Amino acid sequence: MKPGIKIPDFNEVPFIVIWELTQACELHCLHCRAEAQTKRNPYELSTAEGKALIDDIADMEYPMLVFTGGDPLMREDVFELAEYAVERGVRVSMTPSATPNVTKAAMQKAKDVGLSRWAFSLDGHNKQIHDHFRGTEGSFDLTMQAIKYLNELEMPLQINTVISNYNIEYLEEMKAMVEELNCVLWSVFFLVPTGRGKNEDMITPAEHEQVFRWLNKIKDDVPFDIKTTAAQHYRRVVIQDQMRKNRADKDAQIRYMDALSAGKTGTIDGLGRAPKGVNDGNGFVFISHIGHVYPSGLLPVNCGNVRVNKLSHIYRESPILKSLRNPDQYKGKCGVCEFRYVCGGSRSRAYAATGDYMESEPYCVYIPKEWRKKKQLTTG
Repeated sequence: MKPGIKIPDFNEVPFIVIWELTQACELHCLHCRAEAQTKRNPYELSTAEGKALIDDIADMEYPMLVFTGGDPLMREDVFELAEYAVERGVRVSMTPSATPNVTKAAMQKAKDVGLSRWAFSLDGHNKQIHDHFRGTEGSFDLTMQAIKYLNELEMPLQINTVISNYNIEYLEEMKAMVEELNCVLWSVFFLVPTGRGKNEDMITPAEHEQVFRWLNKIKDDVPFDIKTTAAQHYRRVVIQDQMRKNRADKDAQIRYMDALSAGKTGTIDGLGRAPKGVNDGNGFVFISHIGHVYPSGLLPVNCGNVRVNKLSHIYRESPILKSLRNPDQYKGKCGVCEFRYVCGGSRSRAYAATGDYMESEPYCVYIPKEWRKKKQLTTG
């Protein structure tokens, strides 16, 4: 999607579709959203059902399709599905687990069928931290070997990192490692306590803010793009910084695109970053291995099933998804925050903490202007 091309209406089409091909995986990650098992579920979407889903996604024109799991390489038809999606004009990337399934031959096949990018997870700058987090000894070495293969094949590499209490002290070391590995995108995830993820593994609200400010500080000096997941309030930090720099402009507005859209590639979405802020159910949607549709994999609220209705119909008509696309309905400080249209807070984390996906982001330290005004009136 290049400058000048119409930005998609997130009420009509998502920007990113995540499809959990299977929950089968050989790893035992401490934070696993899917609580992955070693064997495949016999009720997974079939190859034919998968191709019908891809047809629907292709008809929506805009979405990027991400194959995830579990481990998508546990499905024998993964490359058949990828090739079909590419033939239909869909941008496809994949996030396999670093297991013996990740061979150079598998990567060559992915390149041959036209996958746009391959993503690997690295949650520590050494094997002690990473292997502990992934629950599998040897995972770090397998990941590094796979990345070596990927670079040899000249395939674009994305590295995913989950920020938690296990690695927050080593961010500079992580940045240096990501740079050495020749990646095009560092996707930084912030833990949501769902699946195997635990509250005690999460960093504090103040630490979220510190990491956001650090990412904003380094983003223009590193040779890769940076994207965040379950960290919508990072956008607020970036925009606040832009507004401070443009303080002389009295007409400056809170605009996500101005702050984040100009990736190093010069395209609007800069290697997979949306041209405006996405959130759970708002430009983003998740399909489970058995066809259930959720606002995201971290927000397990069922909105329908693609075996019953098309994804496009569910995305546009689900009352749950419609409510998530209306920031004015958010509760607490998120509902009055001046950044709610570009941020909105993590709906997944709100749900995990309160049981209500419309509640405020519980790990944001920012106090909206409206709340500050009310405090001044009551104390003035």
